[in-house]
Amino acid sequence: MISSEDLRFFNVLSRSASLAEAARKLDVTPPAVTQRLRALEARLGIRLIDRSSRKMTLTDEGALVASHGAIVADAMEALTEALCDRKNAVGGHLRVAAPHGFGRLHVAPVLDAFAQAHPRVTVALDLSDHPGTRLVESNDVVIHIGPQGPLGQIVTTLAPNRRMLCASPAYLAKAPAIRSPEDLASHRCLVVRENDEDVTLWRFTHTSREPATVRIHPTLCSNDGAVVREWALAGQGVAIRSEWHVAADLAAGHLKRVLPAWEVPPADVVALLGTRFGRSARTTAFLAMLRQSLAPPPWRRRQARCQ
Repeated sequence: MISSEDLRFFNVLSRSASLAEAARKLDVTPPAVTQRLRALEARLGIRLIDRSSRKMTLTDEGALVASHGAIVADAMEALTEALCDRKNAVGGHLRVAAPHGFGRLHVAPVLDAFAQAHPRVTVALDLSDHPGTRLVESNDVVIHIGPQGPLGQIVTTLAPNRRMLCASPAYLAKAPAIRSPEDLASHRCLVVRENDEDVTLWRFTHTSREPATVRIHPTLCSNDGAVVREWALAGQGVAIRSEWHVAADLAAGHLKRVLPAWEVPPADVVALLGTRFGRSARTTAFLAMLRQSLAPPPWRRRQARCQ
């Protein structure tokens, strides 16, 4: 026999890349997950997960159990939501994914306030290097900075966010002058590598000139935006960074805008919503609180105070 608790457990396990990730989600130790999985397999008399390789793979029987587990999880969540609606209460489990830096600074405090305002809600925040559409179906809300994803995706804009070309005063003092985007081809450039995007092709627009596209040759690159910001502050070169990330550095003079008359494509802060969760009361309430905290954007409030 298999219980609803077994199905909930295996539902989490099947949506995890490893036993260690499942243990973090379940707030238990990896050995505890392994022990429970073995006990479930022994009780059913079948192998649910192939652990012969580095990657955890569901067997055919495991995929069958996972599909039923997803149905049970959805049904229990729908029931919880319906009961909360009848009582005009916000309840259930809120799952949010967000980028590491932005999530720590701007999303986590709102989730703290949200949990205090709605004690019937439990919250899980998953911080990821590059959260995007791949996380939408396993989360209520995915906070994303940049392009809004494929057509048909449910998207709501939370705050405007420009991207800026910037460098430290120390670098600009010793480097050749940058008078046009074309000059960047001979400069030290710092880039953030994200997904499969061509991050070495920098695009610029100007109010009175033709758009410009420059192929730069990165001196330093990383998949972590915070690392690239630190390199820029250390005088390593020129970088394109989000307004939210460097507004304080610009206001304090630790970084300076380069080619301020030229704009690079913006990367607004948006929320991607899964089709199953887009209309839930908890999602609506959380987005309202998050949007309020970002209006006006905190990074622009800081700039205004320094002017």
